Amino acid sequence: MNNIRNDLPEDTKLFFKKISEFLDTNLYFYGSVTRADYVPNKSDIDVAIFTDNEKSTIFKLQHVLQVDKKDFHKLVWKMDGTMIYGYKIQLEDMNTEICIYNNEFKHILIEEFRKPLNNQPFYIYMLLYLLKLCYYHIPLLSKETYVEYKRYILNEMMGHKESVFYVLKPDT
Repeated sequence: MNNIRNDLPEDTKLFFKKISEFLDTNLYFYGSVTRADYVPNKSDIDVAIFTDNEKSTIFKLQHVLQVDKKDFHKLVWKMDGTMIYGYKIQLEDMNTEICIYNNEFKHILIEEFRKPLNNQPFYIYMLLYLLKLCYYHIPLLSKETYVEYKRYILNEMMGHKESVFYVLKPDT
């Protein structure tokens, strides 16, 4: 595992350690859990797994997480003109999102995950803080509004004019 927060509850750290050891691979944490705008017990924990065989990794995750294959959704991420494909599962009980990508996308995504937010203007921090305050602590915003504003701050204001993320859910 890499860059996991020290302030996460011990059971959460053990959960991720179990997954990492079971898959025999590193877990890459990204998003607010790696930044100062993480809100304990509110913000979700974003994790990426890179593999040469997504289907095998999904099968193994099904076993260790005790979930069904239908719980994994295909995703497509267009970032600065590059199409990135993968799979995603939401673990509501752990407030976690796990994305599985082929190793061919690893260098692009690791670079994206590591872009230091501290090189951004101070107002980016303030906007994220105020947005999370209005969503998590003073529930003034709907989830849809929160997601739209957060996406705007993290994409448009940070220079990703072409970043689009789609989750393709199976027909029900």
